[in-house]
This record gives sequence, structure tokens and C-alpha cells, in this order.
Amino acid sequence: MSLAVRRAGVDDAEAIAPLFDAYRVFYGQRSDRAAARTFLSARLQRDESVILLARHGDDIAGFTQLYPMFSSVALARTWILNDLFVAATCRRAGVARALLGAAAEFARADGALRLELETTPDNAGAQALYRSAGWQDYDGTMRFHLPLAPG
Repeated sequence: MSLAVRRAGVDDAEAIAPLFDAYRVFYGQRSDRAAARTFLSARLQRDESVILLARHGDDIAGFTQLYPMFSSVALARTWILNDLFVAATCRRAGVARALLGAAAEFARADGALRLELETTPDNAGAQALYRSAGWQDYDGTMRFHLPLAPG
């Protein structure tokens, strides 16, 4: 079967929602497909994110969601690769690598300075994938966050 990656549109939110829901469950959230669909639809309608959708034959195999950010120091756009998920039945078929490649191609075409991502320290498989795809650790940086709402 062939693997194809394309940019998703608003009409794709319904089809992506089950995978997005599974992604959230993987990170410890309660399953809620309706909320997942609503969230995705809003991001796409407002042009607040870019979702790249991978199909393996007729099946949705995975997705990645990118959010824009800007570097004031470099005076340039960067993209945050915030979400990457591959359906369990499509893993080990090159889907994640294809999505990473499509994300890099998109960001380059957009004139971005770089792509950034974050993963959990215990996700060794993802870290190995990112490194093998040319992603580099940020040396000497520390990330902080300020919680503003519960949960």
C-alpha cells in the first residue's frame, strides 16, 4: 500500500479525531472524541495550526500538528511540532518518519528558521526516531512553564 501525506483541512477534523483522541489518551487524558473533534475543528477553522495527515491506502495512518511561534531574537518564524501520532496498526511502516519529513518540508517552504519539539524523558523510541531524522537536542537550555489553570 502507498503512503501519502497531505495538509489537512477543516473537513478532515472528523476523520482525524479518533487518532487525536488516542494520542491524548496515550498522554493520560480521558477519552473524549467529541472534544477532540471540536478542538481540531477550531484550530483548523481559525488557521491556528497546521495538521499534516498521513494515509496508508484508504486508512488514516497518523498525523502531526504544528503551531506557529516567532523568534524575536532571530526575527523569524519557527514551528512547534506539538503532536505526532501513528495508529497502532500502521506503526513500523515509516509513517512517523514521513510525517517528520513532511513537517520539515512544510516549514522550509514557509521560510521558518527551525522546527522544535518536546517529548517526555521516558519516550526513548520517539527520541531515537527524532535523532535518526536529524533532530538535535538543545544544549544548555532549560524550559520553564507557569501553570495558569488546573489540569
